Amino acid sequence: MNSPALPASFSSEPHPGSSYFDLSRDEWLERIAARKAQLGDQLVILGHHYQVDDVIRFADVRGDSLGLARYASTADAQTILFAGVHFMAESAAILARPEKRVILPDLRAGCSMADMAPLDELEQAWQELATVRDVTRVVPVVYVNSAASLKAFAAQRGGVTCTSSNAEQVLRWAFERGDAVFFLPDQYLGRNVARHLGYDPRTLAVWKRHEPLGGLDAEALASKKLLLWDGYCSVHMGFTRAHVEHWRNERPDIRVLVHPECHDDVVEAADDVGSTAHIIQRVAQSPAGSEWAVGTEINLVNRLQAEHPDKFVTSLSPYPCLCATMYRIRPPYLLWTLDELAAGRVVNRIKVDEQTKQAARLALQRMLEITT
Repeated sequence: MNSPALPASFSSEPHPGSSYFDLSRDEWLERIAARKAQLGDQLVILGHHYQVDDVIRFADVRGDSLGLARYASTADAQTILFAGVHFMAESAAILARPEKRVILPDLRAGCSMADMAPLDELEQAWQELATVRDVTRVVPVVYVNSAASLKAFAAQRGGVTCTSSNAEQVLRWAFERGDAVFFLPDQYLGRNVARHLGYDPRTLAVWKRHEPLGGLDAEALASKKLLLWDGYCSVHMGFTRAHVEHWRNERPDIRVLVHPECHDDVVEAADDVGSTAHIIQRVAQSPAGSEWAVGTEINLVNRLQAEHPDKFVTSLSPYPCLCATMYRIRPPYLLWTLDELAAGRVVNRIKVDEQTKQAARLALQRMLEITT
């Protein structure tokens, strides 16, 4: 097996040599297990539900963004290895005690949604918004799928972060504290939660990037209750209303269960909607013989199939909806990271500058307090 090509921006960062990619799968797994045992309680591995099986099997804690953020804030191990994507590891580094270190096996494991909301664009949008309404009465709510700098931005303006598990609670909190909410970067999570809370769609508006005033009329903009950044999840955009209709025709008793990052047409047509933790719980607690078409990342769907053979579980889409950036956390990277730790070297440590960390921590702590 050949080592994958690395982009120029990554070439200066530590990464595995080709020898790691020449190993067989059995060698990877055997050596990872041995290194993990050697490191013992010095190390904890946090694994997001979207990870591949050959990585998630080594996780000490599995969870969604909220569950893993909570765990990171109280972790005892000296080193937290995050088998997830960059914004998750950043959140862990922000919440963990100062003496803890957080590492990410592959620094290229990012998030396309987070990349849709760079700080400079948000700052420009905020300045433009201030020309048509009092932004001190607008509460920014930043989805956890975002850079630490955006979380800091929100905190500095009285805002907060949220996850798909607690977005409803957080939006209730935000609406009680201002005349409007600016929600980013995922417009569909914001739209779907607002719909569930009963907000009139006419009070919502999508702020389009790279357009003056977000492409909105100044007079109308001044009256909107919820502004939605025009970001989205490339994985959950893979599910359509036609997929729902297909399964309803194919299996009349099937239940459609989707993530709230899906398009609002899909959420409206589904039987149930919720975070990855909610999806796992609903399938697990359903009776034998239950049938589920699940609209979320394929690794989680496949795991649900394997763990519940007494039920029919399938992906809502006929095409594998894979999180390509999450997929970058592969066994060779995990093994290399553990080898380096065993040799006393910490690679790919996630660091956040102190000013950003303090502000972002406030946004995350507000979220945890709201959902306690």
